[in-house]
Amino acid sequence: MMLAIDLAMVIEKLVLIVVVVSASLVIAMYTTFAERKVAAILQDRRGPNRAGPFGLLQPLADGLKLFFKEEIIPNFSSKFLFILGPALAMLTAVMTSAVIPWGDKISFFGRDVSLQIADINIGVLYVFGVVSLGVYGIMIGSWASNNKFSLMGGLRAASQIISYELAMGISLIALLMVTGTLSLKEMVVQQQQGGWGGFLGWNILKQPLGFLIFLICAFAECNRTPFDLPEAENELIGGYHTEYSSMKLGFYLFAEYINMFISSVIMATLFFGGYDMPFVDEAGLSPNIAALIGVAALMGKVIFFIFLFMWVRWTIPRFRYDQLMHLGWRILIPLALFNMLVTGAVILYFNK
Repeated sequence: MMLAIDLAMVIEKLVLIVVVVSASLVIAMYTTFAERKVAAILQDRRGPNRAGPFGLLQPLADGLKLFFKEEIIPNFSSKFLFILGPALAMLTAVMTSAVIPWGDKISFFGRDVSLQIADINIGVLYVFGVVSLGVYGIMIGSWASNNKFSLMGGLRAASQIISYELAMGISLIALLMVTGTLSLKEMVVQQQQGGWGGFLGWNILKQPLGFLIFLICAFAECNRTPFDLPEAENELIGGYHTEYSSMKLGFYLFAEYINMFISSVIMATLFFGGYDMPFVDEAGLSPNIAALIGVAALMGKVIFFIFLFMWVRWTIPRFRYDQLMHLGWRILIPLALFNMLVTGAVILYFNK
């Protein structure tokens, strides 16, 4: 009996992994289409409109183009590491989705199935650990290319990601002091308890400065404009992926869009209630309908953040590298420390 239960749980998790990873890849694929459409709207152009109705097959055309392009590995590169770099970047981008609560439980064949691959009590630490590994994919690929421009892009990426991870981590310490948990699922449940339909429980109202710091750091972690110094075309040709072609280049580009999607999901989960839909009484609905509404609510918040990423990209010019480091070390980290100290003082005052 125990073996049958365990086998059913393994099947559930395998199916959920396939669904989450496939959905992340499809969303990342169509995020590239959305980015080109948003850019076209902001620049008064049409954007992609030839491949399929309304240009909806453009991502498939781009994917096929990458598949059929010639695979080139430079003669003087470290071939194993050259292949490992983009694979590691892609793997770490997808692994982050394992601890995200995509919705509440659904009832399936008489079993309650949680829409979360792994509900671990240190979910925030897991996210930071996996994200920290992502820089190794960039560094390994840039060094293995045996190209000075690639190496400079990799060094830029490493110093940028490490610098902004500090401010991001400190900003989250204040949030953890408020919530008292490292579990992403528990954070969502806590945010559902607020007044005015649940809206007043969202952590954005408790940590607005922490959210602002986290948002800026998310732009830097994803190498998005105005923090796209590691791949600045007018300075480094193409940055850390200059020597890459075909699907190895596609993995690097795809990893950036998956990271952008996952960053949006994490921001929605930490600060905007996750799958919580304000003013909707889930108790009066069937579990499956309530879970689907929760998934739709989470995706709606994610779409807003993805649009924000794109809007900023096509609006704000790129920083100089000294400006980027000045913002990270001399503005964001002191602000995050100030926010943490003020949060601690307020908690101590009201709990004395």
